[in-house]
Amino acid sequence: MNLNQLVPWIVGAALIALPFVHRDPYHLHILILILIWSFAYTSWSMMGRFGLVSLGHGGFMGVGAYVTVLLWNHLGLTPWIGIPIALVCAGILALIVAYPCFRFRITGHYFALVTLALSGIVLQIITATRDWTGGSLGYTPERTKGNHILALQFDDKVVWYLIALGVWVTGLLIWRWVDRSMDRYALEAISEDEDAAAAAGVNVTFEKLKITVISALMTALAGALYGQYQMFISPDTVSGIAVSLQMVFAVVVGGIYVALGPTVGAIITILLAEGLRIGFGTKAVGWDNLVYGVLLVTFIIFLPKGILGSLLARMKSSSKR
Repeated sequence: MNLNQLVPWIVGAALIALPFVHRDPYHLHILILILIWSFAYTSWSMMGRFGLVSLGHGGFMGVGAYVTVLLWNHLGLTPWIGIPIALVCAGILALIVAYPCFRFRITGHYFALVTLALSGIVLQIITATRDWTGGSLGYTPERTKGNHILALQFDDKVVWYLIALGVWVTGLLIWRWVDRSMDRYALEAISEDEDAAAAAGVNVTFEKLKITVISALMTALAGALYGQYQMFISPDTVSGIAVSLQMVFAVVVGGIYVALGPTVGAIITILLAEGLRIGFGTKAVGWDNLVYGVLLVTFIIFLPKGILGSLLARMKSSSKR
């Protein structure tokens, strides 16, 4: 086994051992948020890397979070059942929105606008049904005492860190599976020329629907886990246009064509938000979105491959010299 094969195992062992060596609650909290959001950003990149620019993933994340919590609070359904139901709801929603778009060749900017409307509609539904969802004031799952596996509630941050780490690794494995499958070549062909891909025997609608549903399911799972960990959800934190744009920013900045690019983006977004909160408090509310916009334009112009993508490209070019 060479060094390149050993590195992932060494890094994995270090990440697993980390919470047992360094148990600072605040640092673990930041790491958990980074891992959960990395998974959400990875789910967006599954579509974005093939030219399917969705601005509606905030809607899928909101469905995952709210359906899980509502089933727990109102029907007493454990999240172990509520999360799969939430994923089914997100998958159906993805099919309802995406199938007509792909069937009637609604692509590019028009597809982005349709998904943008989806994100806004989910946000409005959550806000309008405030008697059930708490509306703009937010919503809190009914708490249990201590660690409760059935309720998926844990006071110990080490447990949540290991859960988030496992989900993050799962996201990377799914990304790798898609990257090494024939679906990748089919989707790349579709992104270049749909007519040529169809002429070559690619089922264009099916391939695009498949990657969209996979992406939606992953995003909904991220929303459900975020709600269970934070024990508070609101339209602004797990749904809506702002969340969708945050995903786009993080993936573009980190590197849309690299598996760890969304993780780099998550590190930047979480640390930026925390830095503004600690440094400026309530005076900096909304500043992160302003900074995201400025950085997004800057990276699109000067570093279109993102931080990690550009770094890897330079390393490859220097090694060939």
